[in-house]
Amino acid sequence: MLRTLVLALVLMASMAQFSVADDAGQTAKKLETTVRVEMSYLLYLPKDYDQKESWPLLVFLHGSGERGDDLELVKTHGPPKLIAQGKEFPFIVVSPQCPKDRTWEPIELNALLDDLAKSCKVDPDRICITGLSMGGFGTWELAAFAPSRLAAIAPICGGGEVHWTRRFKDLPTWAFHGAKDMGVPVERSQKMIDAMIKQGGTPKLTIYPEAGHDSWTETYNNPEFYEWLLAQKRAPAAE
Repeated sequence: MLRTLVLALVLMASMAQFSVADDAGQTAKKLETTVRVEMSYLLYLPKDYDQKESWPLLVFLHGSGERGDDLELVKTHGPPKLIAQGKEFPFIVVSPQCPKDRTWEPIELNALLDDLAKSCKVDPDRICITGLSMGGFGTWELAAFAPSRLAAIAPICGGGEVHWTRRFKDLPTWAFHGAKDMGVPVERSQKMIDAMIKQGGTPKLTIYPEAGHDSWTETYNNPEFYEWLLAQKRAPAAE
């Protein structure tokens, strides 16, 4: 099912309000504007969707080669490829498409999650994000941007900024990488996992010793991967 998301995000940058300029001649101002978000995506609803009140949500972020305005490209790899081949999933599966010459923006993905929460029977405690290559990087970045709304992440051949992990050290994480990856070195995943462990987290990292950049085919074909995702649930908010 093809869907297009069009949202207006209100971004506000505010400062303490002063009635007069300070000694340096600077006056406090406030920005309030609207940013339009438009995003096309594939939507998969599980069998017997109408018979349950809520379902876990799996969001799949594709790699750089599937960017553009043709949603058929999104079916090249991962869950949307498997769905196109007839596989059934016990999740709502959403596979957005990133526009050409851009990368995944966490604020836009967060807006997508907001919209899905309104339009689909999403269990808010069971939202999982996975992605490959550019989508692996996007997965790590979304975890840093909105850690409190996620149940788990599964970045594949991606990476990020090590300091991001301070925001989601306890988030259930299973990363995957090929030891012979020449496009994105395996160290990019290893450093993120090591940082989480150093801070007391318990993430998992699977390294395929003979795999190059394609560490996603084996991952997405592994039933244990989906069993792990289904077992995850968002941790209660700290009081």
